[in-house]
Amino acid sequence: MSDDLVLVAAAALWGAAAGTLLPRAAYRFSVPSEQPWRASCPGGHPLRGWLGRARCGECAHVLPYDRAAPLLVLATALVCAALAAATGTRPELGVWLLLAPVGVLLAVVDFRVQRLPDPLTLPLAAAALGLLALAALAPEHAGTWLTALYGALALGGGYYLLFRINPAGMGFGDVKLALGMGAVLGWYGWPTVMLGTFAGFLFGALYGGALVVARRAGRKSAIPFGPFLAAGALAGVLIGAYAA
Repeated sequence: MSDDLVLVAAAALWGAAAGTLLPRAAYRFSVPSEQPWRASCPGGHPLRGWLGRARCGECAHVLPYDRAAPLLVLATALVCAALAAATGTRPELGVWLLLAPVGVLLAVVDFRVQRLPDPLTLPLAAAALGLLALAALAPEHAGTWLTALYGALALGGGYYLLFRINPAGMGFGDVKLALGMGAVLGWYGWPTVMLGTFAGFLFGALYGGALVVARRAGRKSAIPFGPFLAAGALAGVLIGAYAA
């Protein structure tokens, strides 16, 4: 087996292991805006901790995200494997593998309840910039930390402007998520920022259009944009890493 295949396989295993820790957090964070995070199962028993299976230990109540755990594991494994295949052994791969499970978790929560939790979005942006600063100190890295910082500010600022123009169509959680996504896109330069930004809007438009065609939503219906913002950033990073 070649070194590249070993790297991709190891990244997939990491992603699968990280994915097994997401169901409990997904269940606890998936509540509508202005409501506190879930602290108990439907039977009223307290849920302790944020990582692991979404199953109540007292009543063995299987929560929705525990039944969906295989999909979370598969999605995180595929994302990590794709990042490893694109990035290779460059030091920024470690950053992508640490951030990817958080991105998957945010996408799942937003898709479910149209909410992007502050305890995830803001630390994600800070972690992205902090980890990329460390990667920039390592030899053979293929990006620029200063552009990552500017990318975070530019994408966050752009989404903030959209939020101010149309608060009903763009949530403030998307603005906070854009900071982190702008950082990872900016690492590979401005063309990657523009590509990832365009891809996110394209994915969102295709999804919204499909809902309208299927008569499951109207033209003015709100859709969760976080998953498409993250998917666009993933597409941009993959292409940027291949091109670097």
